[in-house]
Amino acid sequence: MHWGADLGDLDSTQLAGLAAAQTVAIPPSSIDSPACLSLLPVASEGWSGTPGLSGHRASQTIEPSFILSRVDRPDVRSVIAVLTDSAAGLEATVEIVLSPEGLLVTRTTVTNTGESEFTLGRLGSTLPIPPRAREVLDVTGRWSFERRPQRRELAHGSWSRQTRHGRNGHDSPELLAAGTPGFGFRAGDVWAVHLAFSGDHDLYAESHPTGQAVLGAAELLAPGEVILAAGESYVSPQVLAAWSAVGLDGISERFHAWARRRRPLGPRPVILNTWEAVYFDHDLERLRSLASVAASVGVERFVLDDGWMTGRTDATRALGDWTVDPERWPQGLAPIIDHVHSLGMDFGLWVEPEMVSLDSEMARAHPEWVLTGSPRRLPQPWRNQFVLDLANPDAYDSVLAQLCALLDRYDIAYLKWDQNRDLLGGSAHRQTLATWRLLAELNDRYPSLEIESCSSGGGRTDLGVLQFTDRVWASDTNDPVERQRIQRYTSIVLPPGVIGSHLGATIAHTTGRQTDLGFRLATAFFGSAGIEWDLTKSSPEELASVTLWIAAYKQHRAVLHSGTVVRADSADAALELHGVVAADLSEAIFAAVCLEAPRDAVSTGLILPGLDPHADYRVEPLDLGATVQYFHGIPPWLAAGGTTLPGLVLGSIGLAWPPLQAQQALVLRVVRL
Repeated sequence: MHWGADLGDLDSTQLAGLAAAQTVAIPPSSIDSPACLSLLPVASEGWSGTPGLSGHRASQTIEPSFILSRVDRPDVRSVIAVLTDSAAGLEATVEIVLSPEGLLVTRTTVTNTGESEFTLGRLGSTLPIPPRAREVLDVTGRWSFERRPQRRELAHGSWSRQTRHGRNGHDSPELLAAGTPGFGFRAGDVWAVHLAFSGDHDLYAESHPTGQAVLGAAELLAPGEVILAAGESYVSPQVLAAWSAVGLDGISERFHAWARRRRPLGPRPVILNTWEAVYFDHDLERLRSLASVAASVGVERFVLDDGWMTGRTDATRALGDWTVDPERWPQGLAPIIDHVHSLGMDFGLWVEPEMVSLDSEMARAHPEWVLTGSPRRLPQPWRNQFVLDLANPDAYDSVLAQLCALLDRYDIAYLKWDQNRDLLGGSAHRQTLATWRLLAELNDRYPSLEIESCSSGGGRTDLGVLQFTDRVWASDTNDPVERQRIQRYTSIVLPPGVIGSHLGATIAHTTGRQTDLGFRLATAFFGSAGIEWDLTKSSPEELASVTLWIAAYKQHRAVLHSGTVVRADSADAALELHGVVAADLSEAIFAAVCLEAPRDAVSTGLILPGLDPHADYRVEPLDLGATVQYFHGIPPWLAAGGTTLPGLVLGSIGLAWPPLQAQQALVLRVVRL
């Protein structure tokens, strides 16, 4: 009946009255009773939209007609509804939990109570949205250009965002939001769903001429992928749903608080990753020099990327052979790890356990472990590699044993877990669950180990994988122009403390674009900060800037990673503002960003949202170690070194925008007086 604003403490009589008041009239040319939407809608109820459950037995489609047989209330925030259809031989259990953060968490289990096998086609969650939710938003993208927003009117019909990569993919919608027309980050009623799952999935919005409109989510199952024997069950992934009366920022607040409570993290260390510094050129002395410079500027974690395995001199070989190359590393990894530890940093290592190269000892010994479709044939090669079938118990055990051998021998604090291709064959369902099982087993065996979900940057950034991992790599691009919007939209669902954001070189590895150091520093500041740059080739002035930037990050990361993420809506697409406000509203960090030439020569309306409207705040620029570039004279408030104004003024009228050059950002610290 309702999902949205709190309706107060309704008793059973009032709830019954609400149900009666919300029951619609019987429309012409329809079933002879009012059409009531259920959480698991099926055709037998008169539902002509996407079914909540579908499947068949022995090639005969099963059309269930469920009866509500039991409702349990484990606690005040939970409801479990048990639905049965003895004729169809099915039982469905729908679990609904309202988290303390106001996030609606639903999950459905279907059990085969019949005597023959039941082939599941689909099992999802369907949630109602009101008639005023007439605009939908999701994101799309491609490698290194992820999280590009797209909007459309929710007209009659369906808008479905399906991913068929065997992982979320670079074009993953991340979430599907429906709201009042023109909703933004700070305004409008918004309803949104996210599927906490790392495999194929479907997020959809539907509007029907009958007046019903829904948001839904489900794992996307291939035909015959889930076959339930008598007594067996399938449990759907969790569907996470959020409502907000204050735009997308209200959606973010619920998702972030839920994620932080479920997997609390300590201070996010500053990382240096070696990939864009040395690529496959693993030379001990060069890496020692890089580590020494990294430590001198304040880096806390040194991560050795791809190229350390036996024979891994390029991207065509050695995946699956997770042993240290005896030629380049005759003493193993101990010399570089000992050096890193002597500098006060911990050590991380790149791995790609789900993949295998045909040119590897593993593939030569066990070609049957390479994931294939049916009939059995190799899929198209992708980055010269293939998928290792982790649903095969022997392949799973081999990978687990190799990873444990590394973690038992070496003091490794962090694994950068990559996944550089789509499946293009085999069972995405079984592969995803096997990968999750492997991650969970490593969590259990090595509780202090941190794991990053990389997946070629942005390919697996869901709240499901964050049950087992501590960080995601949002994109393979470190170009700050692209990163600004990638991080803006990735952070709708994911809190910034888990989003890896790195300082790259002057010329971006992925785009060839040249950007100022100041813009790169400001962009990488808002996330789990790191560096992907050969610091041994940096100038003394650049190293001094990086040192100041890291010091500022360490000083403010507690706020950056625990506060409320806010974003201002701008009339000019070239100008963006985002920030993080401390939970107690005592301070905030904002970034005023100019992505391209703005519409107007001078602009007002630099809004700083989320502050206490009844308190006064001091606004001052935060020195990140590099000069910000302007076209001409800066406004008086900035020339004076800052200003003091009430939070109500800063959040409603704001300040004059500084005339930033394109691809520049000004970072501001705001402190309550």
